Amino acid sequence: MPEDTTSTRDTSSTRGRLNWTGFADREDQLLIVLSLVIGVVVGLTVVAFMLLTGRLSARMYPPGNAAWRRVLVPTAGALVSGYLLFRYFPGARGSGIPQTKFALFIEDGYISLKTVFGKLICCSISLASGIALGREGPSVQIGAGIASVIGRRFGLRPENVKALVPVGAAAALAAAFNTPIAAVLFSLEEILGDLHATAIGTVVLSSATSWMVLHLFLGDQPLFHVPAYQLVSPWELAIYAVLGVAGGLGSVAFVKLLLQLRIWFRRLPRKTVWIQPVAGGLLVGLVGWFVPEVLGVGYDYVDRVLGGDAPLRTLLLLAVLKIIATPVCYSSGNAGGIFGPSLFIGAMIGGAVGSVAHLLFPASTANPGAYALVGMGTAFAGIVRTPLTSVIMIFEMTRDYAIIVPLMISNLISFFLSQKLQEEPIYEALAHQEGVHLPTSEARELQGGVRVGDVMAADAPMLAPEAGIAEARAFFETEGCNSWVVGEDGRVAGMLHRSQIEAARPEAMLRDVIDTGSLFPHVHPDNSAGQALERMRAGQVDVLPVVSRADLRALRGMVTLRGLLAVYGVSEPS
Repeated sequence: MPEDTTSTRDTSSTRGRLNWTGFADREDQLLIVLSLVIGVVVGLTVVAFMLLTGRLSARMYPPGNAAWRRVLVPTAGALVSGYLLFRYFPGARGSGIPQTKFALFIEDGYISLKTVFGKLICCSISLASGIALGREGPSVQIGAGIASVIGRRFGLRPENVKALVPVGAAAALAAAFNTPIAAVLFSLEEILGDLHATAIGTVVLSSATSWMVLHLFLGDQPLFHVPAYQLVSPWELAIYAVLGVAGGLGSVAFVKLLLQLRIWFRRLPRKTVWIQPVAGGLLVGLVGWFVPEVLGVGYDYVDRVLGGDAPLRTLLLLAVLKIIATPVCYSSGNAGGIFGPSLFIGAMIGGAVGSVAHLLFPASTANPGAYALVGMGTAFAGIVRTPLTSVIMIFEMTRDYAIIVPLMISNLISFFLSQKLQEEPIYEALAHQEGVHLPTSEARELQGGVRVGDVMAADAPMLAPEAGIAEARAFFETEGCNSWVVGEDGRVAGMLHRSQIEAARPEAMLRDVIDTGSLFPHVHPDNSAGQALERMRAGQVDVLPVVSRADLRALRGMVTLRGLLAVYGVSEPS
């Protein structure tokens, strides 16, 4: 669930603000300046995150370490970070991408400094200990949190604090992946869900600034050392299509396993939450006893695979083991993301397909490393569902235009298969498991103009579940409506229709008439007036409850057909 900050946000948003009265009417200019500041601060923080994780890992796994460390260290790391997350930093749980979207669409861009600090510490411990997760997703939440804190510190309005969240996210990803263009695209494609967003200027500035900070401190070292790519024969494109199918199926298996395991862990008693991460640490430790390459994100071994130096059996084994280990680590509550593991899985699948192809057609196929490189983007497109970002990301890693066409073919096939076999994208599904209903990309495209929050009646009364049929009938006649919301104490129980009143027994109460178990028609404050009218038509109602995205039973207000038509200057039909 999103972090509960409603009790503290009003005071914390004003306490400690800087007085920028001169900028009151020039917040657009201030946003540009802050995007540069955010780029620098986030870049420095991500560099520190990477160095801290590396130093901790070197101490936990010294050269020539004994095999028992590969079991004990990840188990202990999961135990320590799990307790810290449960006891002190509940807002730092998860990968970081869904939490960033929660902040953007539900919390007015609010991410606390405590969450930023907790994410940095807990992820450093878990990733350094060998948990099979990645640093990129957590970096996004850290970057977005820093941007949120800076925006509030400078006294920006909530809408401008929200505008800085994707700015911080792009800056973090640019530094974590060393891919500034892909960072911009991901921030727009996944975080905002709008490639035409007006924030593109500030997002580009922060991404470029953060990338320059990374190069200033760590040099121009690519994330992977990729050999020169060459398409040996046009017939290879058919093999890349096969790779797209394999990557898509592997992606679906990964996502379905992760979501099902997460449901299972969430059903366990609440008091076990702090120790649940140990399940992931112990599993990856036991696997790592026999196959050390499964430990951690595995970028070192990906480098080896990209050079074409890996046996086929090992590639297949590692792909299967990572598809199992990462969902268990993530679903059990360990801190870390799925970006890095998805690249690892893709490299193993791609390397395996390339090895078979090169064995069958040695004269007309490239080195298996080329297929591993394309496979990285293929799995990323299938798991994360950002096909454009995945193409540009691999292109930035290679800086070789020749790889674009094979990437597009393989990525789009993987993306298509993933959509067909797992309809709900992974981050949207994770949000639904938390009870949060984020706007879909299609819904965000429709949002604009008059919003429901601008026209809703915040004080409209609900009918009580204990009310009688006669009382409800009189209310309907007074209001001139055909449907109304039933509930009490700010909680929606369901919708009552006039036909239900007519069919009910005279002595019945409303709680006996309405369907409390099914999902009722509703809208959110950020939906457009047009979307509200469409949902009224679909639900055959003339009133809709306006509910929270974090809790569909929490009433924010009501919007009526009469009120919506009045917005457009139209009288309600008689």
